[in-house]
Amino acid sequence: MKVLLDEGLPRRAAALLRDRGLDVVHLTEVAEPSTADPVILEWARANGRIIVTLDADFHSLLAVEGSTAPSVIRIRREGLSAEDVRDLLLHLLHDHEAALLSGVALSVRAHLVGMHKLPLIGTLSEPHDSESDE
Repeated sequence: MKVLLDEGLPRRAAALLRDRGLDVVHLTEVAEPSTADPVILEWARANGRIIVTLDADFHSLLAVEGSTAPSVIRIRREGLSAEDVRDLLLHLLHDHEAALLSGVALSVRAHLVGMHKLPLIGTLSEPHDSESDE
């Protein structure tokens, strides 16, 4: 899987994930920090990358466009360290690999993961306890 970390996430998290063998870039490595979300979404789509963000706008853009790609992971936790982001993403990418490769909008907070297959029609599914489903 190829991943793009949005600018709100620690840049060092990309290096930590690359150290684990993942193909990860931080937005600031490929574009200006002020790049508009629709441009980022299109770049990720063209480059086959999953977007990881703190920003709810990406899920909204996917819904408005009726897009089937790219997958977007929205982290609904503020103040995560680079190590926290690395650990969380290693877990999410492992546990939800098939879904992420097929196109989903995923939202995570605490131990709850909400996921909806793309294209988004209607509202996003309610978060569920991923541990009880696995």
